[in-house]
Amino acid sequence: QVQLVESGGGLVQAGGSLRLSCAASGWTFSSYVMAWFRQAPGKEREFVAAIKRSDTTYYADSVEGRFTISTDNAKNSGFLQMNSLKPEDTAVYYCAAGARMFGLRTPNVYNYWGQGTQVTVQS
Repeated sequence: QVQLVESGGGLVQAGGSLRLSCAASGWTFSSYVMAWFRQAPGKEREFVAAIKRSDTTYYADSVEGRFTISTDNAKNSGFLQMNSLKPEDTAVYYCAAGARMFGLRTPNVYNYWGQGTQVTVQS
């Protein structure tokens, strides 16, 4: 059974940084795809970043240059380093995993999801 557990969310001032972690069991990030999505109140879940086979990365335009997605294959964990945070980054952030190698910006592509971690950026 695949399980994804996020951690690292919290409250931060605008311009600050946070590092989210996603610990996986029953899944190997190095062979498939890991992604981060986020959902703000009253909005749809939106793509943030994805990493394919631990080497090819994709980012939403809104986070390009500020966020970095990565994996640690030895620990079977994924990360999202978030720098220069803005109030509009406030949302619940979800880790997702899947085996499909296309359509990575679409939530429906992913088979497994974590429970989410809250990120709040104060202005």
